[in-house]
Amino acid sequence: MPTPLYDCLNAVAKQAPLRFDMPGHHGVLSPGLPGEIALDFTETGRTGDLFGAGGDAIEEAERLWARRFGFDACLFLTGGSTQGVHTGLALLAGAGGAVALDRGSHRSAYHALALLDLTPHYLLRPWLEGEGITGPIAPQSVAETLKKHPEIKTVCLTSPTYYGVLADLPAIARVCHDHGAKLMVDGAHGAHLPFLGYEGYRAADLVVLSAHKTLPALGQSALLLANGLSMDELRRMGSVYGSSSPSYLLMAGLDLARDYMEGEGTARYQRTARLAARLRARFPALGPEGVELDPTRLTLRCQNGFALAERLRQRSIFPEMADVGHVVLILTCADGEERIARLEQALAELGAEEQGTACPCPPPPELPEQVMTARQALFAPRETILLERGEGRISAGQIAPYPPGVPVVAPGERLEKKHLVYLKEIGYNKGDTTMEAVTI
Repeated sequence: MPTPLYDCLNAVAKQAPLRFDMPGHHGVLSPGLPGEIALDFTETGRTGDLFGAGGDAIEEAERLWARRFGFDACLFLTGGSTQGVHTGLALLAGAGGAVALDRGSHRSAYHALALLDLTPHYLLRPWLEGEGITGPIAPQSVAETLKKHPEIKTVCLTSPTYYGVLADLPAIARVCHDHGAKLMVDGAHGAHLPFLGYEGYRAADLVVLSAHKTLPALGQSALLLANGLSMDELRRMGSVYGSSSPSYLLMAGLDLARDYMEGEGTARYQRTARLAARLRARFPALGPEGVELDPTRLTLRCQNGFALAERLRQRSIFPEMADVGHVVLILTCADGEERIARLEQALAELGAEEQGTACPCPPPPELPEQVMTARQALFAPRETILLERGEGRISAGQIAPYPPGVPVVAPGERLEKKHLVYLKEIGYNKGDTTMEAVTI
């Protein structure tokens, strides 16, 4: 398969040019840097320009991603999915408008609310009592929000969640389009899914994927895929939120990651999915009936997730995250039989099967009162206080512990006693926990 950008950089590097431009290593001195540092160029004409007019090796590499995932256009991101979320909301929602936002969105979406001065109308997720997490946003919930607030022209939700829960994106996209709205999906944890046959993303208007989270790609490398938007539009807004000196190593890594996944990587990921299914069958794992899950995300259910995660770390096994009732592990194509067998043996020896399946996670309380806009909260004077003294105070940022990964309090909202009680109940407010509060 072609790797146009990687090949282009190699061709330039093999000429051993005398480099007196960025980056400062000049392709020669690389203490602690990747072995292919010679490919870390700046814009030289031949190497291309991420935010330029196109027609170069970068655009050709982007086009291969767009074609593989079934989109009109793709923009490489070297600032992670954060850059993609900011760019996407700026393109679809503009400034000063309204957006239907998944309450469980990443903090980058809340920062975008402030930067763009958007008014959020939150989409709430159902609480899965037996699992101790929130479930997928229902299409009917989106329809009700759009009917109630016809001024909304952008819907932004997360799929999959940290726990691997997938939304019915085709159904939600139909609802959005019926109401004249666009669907944007933060799929940061789902870049691998299309290689496993998942086609839900194709229904969306814009999707952000973190290649570095689940594919063999370097940190901060991500993708912005769009339907109905031109490359010129993606570049224009992407340049607002991206560095004017994007890393060519990250972009070349994206090029190589796609090529790898087109071949050996897909087979390896399919094997990982089978191994993950074996682990879910043996140990208490997330498996809500009627809910579609990422086939490679392993979310263990246990009586004390923090304790199990620590015992795994003591064995040099590092999970992605833990909460009071779960341990989440990201299994990828990098994990073969030997590595997963080691994990399986450790879980068996630690008695994960005997940890129990009852999750002590209560549902989150009702949403707090919105006192200030996200923009006002971000730029207001603030002070750090003990969370337990926060009753009546306005939060300057998110208070979003796991579970359920949904902000208990979002920027500009006022804490009430019930929120502090809930945070203490799930082990978040331990007496020395602090918060950023708006100074009035």
